[in-house]
Amino acid sequence: MGTTQPIRDKEELKKFVDYYRITQPEPRNYAMTVLGLHTALRISDILKLRWKEVYDFERNCFLGHLIILEKKTKKQSVIALNKHAKEALEQYRLVCKPKPENYIFSKKANFDIPICRSQAYRIIKKAASETVYDTHISCHSLRKTFGYHAWKQGISPVLLMEIFNHSSFAVTKRYLGICQDERDSIFMEIDL
Repeated sequence: MGTTQPIRDKEELKKFVDYYRITQPEPRNYAMTVLGLHTALRISDILKLRWKEVYDFERNCFLGHLIILEKKTKKQSVIALNKHAKEALEQYRLVCKPKPENYIFSKKANFDIPICRSQAYRIIKKAASETVYDTHISCHSLRKTFGYHAWKQGISPVLLMEIFNHSSFAVTKRYLGICQDERDSIFMEIDL
C-alpha cells in the first residue's frame, strides 16, 4: 500500500505518542501529535489554530469545544477537546506562555508565524521512523489513526463519515482501510 496509513498497532501508537513526551521531549511537537490524533483535523487546520481558540485567557481554562471552519471543506466543525488534548496543550502552554493571538504551533523564534506543513511532516515522520514499522506514515496518518481506532472500538463508520465530512460511506471505508482489513482477516482466518 503506497498511500498514507493509520497507525494500527496499539503498542506502536503508544510509542509514537510518547516519542515527543518521553524519548525526545518537545512539548510543541507532542501537543501537535496529540491534538491531531484526538481531533481528527487535517494538519492544515491544526497549524492555523491560535491559542484563543482553545483557551479562555480571562477564566484561565481550556474551552470545552474547538469551533473551526475547515479549510478544505469550508464546513464548520465543533470538536470536543478531550482530556488528552487539554493535558498536552497545557504542558505546552506552561512552557511557551502564549498570548491569545499567538499560533499554537508556531516557530520557536516567532509566535506570530505558524510552522509550515513541511515542518509538521518532518516532525511526524521523525517520530514515526523511530517508533512505527509502517513507512507510509505522514501528518494525515493522525486523522486516519483517529478514525481507524474509533472504528475498531465500535464507532459506526457512518458517524466517522460525518466527522470527516466525507461525501460517501465508500470514501470513508477506503480512507480507514476497512476494506483491506476485512479482506486480510478473511485470508488469515480461512482454514481449508
